[in-house]
Amino acid sequence: MSLVRVSRKLNSGVNKLSFAAPVTHVYNPLDYAREPHERYLARWGEGTREVLFLGMNPGPFGMAQTGVPFGDIAMVRDFLGITGSVKAPPNQHPKRLVQGFECPRSEVSGTRLWGWARDRYGTAEKFFARNFIMNYCPLVFMEESGKNFTPDKLPAAERDALFEVCDTALRESVKLLQPKWVVGVGAFAKKRAELALAAELEAGRLQVGTILHPSPASPRANRGWSQAADEDLKKLGLD
Repeated sequence: MSLVRVSRKLNSGVNKLSFAAPVTHVYNPLDYAREPHERYLARWGEGTREVLFLGMNPGPFGMAQTGVPFGDIAMVRDFLGITGSVKAPPNQHPKRLVQGFECPRSEVSGTRLWGWARDRYGTAEKFFARNFIMNYCPLVFMEESGKNFTPDKLPAAERDALFEVCDTALRESVKLLQPKWVVGVGAFAKKRAELALAAELEAGRLQVGTILHPSPASPRANRGWSQAADEDLKKLGLD
């Protein structure tokens, strides 16, 4: 088993699911952005890690465009050294077109997170020697207006079916990476990690923590996210 195989299994699982209104458009970058996504996994996801950072789901100008978690285009291309072919997903929303690495928009969360990794570690090689970053859910959900719809707001039946597939992928990823810590980037990811990895936690093989999400919707993040993340990690003993 490898992270690429886990990803392909997850891709197959989520493709069997269906979602009703208010969700009108669903993007799966594991599918249409498979090339750069799997390059990210193959290049940077081999071996074990001390810390696994876990995001919620792709942003419209990050992983939705590049297939890489928090995948701001400039960061993915220049810091991670990842490029690749990105196809157009079916049923695109006209306000949320996938342009791949030609997308002119930046992803603020990705700029902040990968920028922090670059500033703290200097090189991608040094960052990934200790850490890895993945998302819990691979899907992007949108309403008819084009507004982002987060997976935690799905109706219970749809949410439970999705979380079952995502929980399995997270457990398989943790088995491969063998981290000592899973750090949720935001409260949602922490909660899902605690639930999905309960057996590992109870056995004392793993710890779960959280850092502030780098979203521009967060006033605290806008006042200096890198410093806030460093403070959160220090509280966990991961400085």
